[in-house]
Amino acid sequence: MKLPAVPGITPVSLDSVARTTAELHALMARLRGPDAARDLGLEAAAVQCAEIAHEQRAGLLALVEHRDADPALLIAGVVAVDATVDDAADLGHFVADTTPGIREVSHARTGRGYPVVIVERIGLSGAQLQAVVLDPDRPRAAVFTLHSPGGRGWLEVAGLAGTLVAGVDLTPAEPARGTRAGSGPSRGGTSARSAGRW
Repeated sequence: MKLPAVPGITPVSLDSVARTTAELHALMARLRGPDAARDLGLEAAAVQCAEIAHEQRAGLLALVEHRDADPALLIAGVVAVDATVDDAADLGHFVADTTPGIREVSHARTGRGYPVVIVERIGLSGAQLQAVVLDPDRPRAAVFTLHSPGGRGWLEVAGLAGTLVAGVDLTPAEPARGTRAGSGPSRGGTSARSAGRW
């Protein structure tokens, strides 16, 4: 599974909850400016996001930023889907049946032709978008969840996340030289330069 590098999307390490928290807090504090040192809620938010990412065994946790928008958090992972889900229409029904409070469901295809269902919710807790990309060769899907608590500039950050989703490559990563074929990459995070593979 590979993701393109997208300017404005900065992944954080998923090596440990402590490291994820520290990196995410540093990114959020940089955006907040000099007032960040007095904002105890900022560290609490970083801890909560890090714990959720590790509990869900996420493959990606990133901060999405655009100059005309509030920063948003992006979390992604792979989930099993019903083996009968084999196209975008089936996936749309699956997502609608398992996700309460949906505002809108649309279907599309990624740049590589994978079916994707996009779900958007806008409410009092901010704006949220979920993109579920179906792997046509296996009963699984890559799920990307973008959340903006403030919602300002929602279309800009959603567009950045859309660029990342459009470039997803679901083909299995080839093992590194000297790595056994049965072992995959570690569950760690990715560098800020590249969203990498997971």
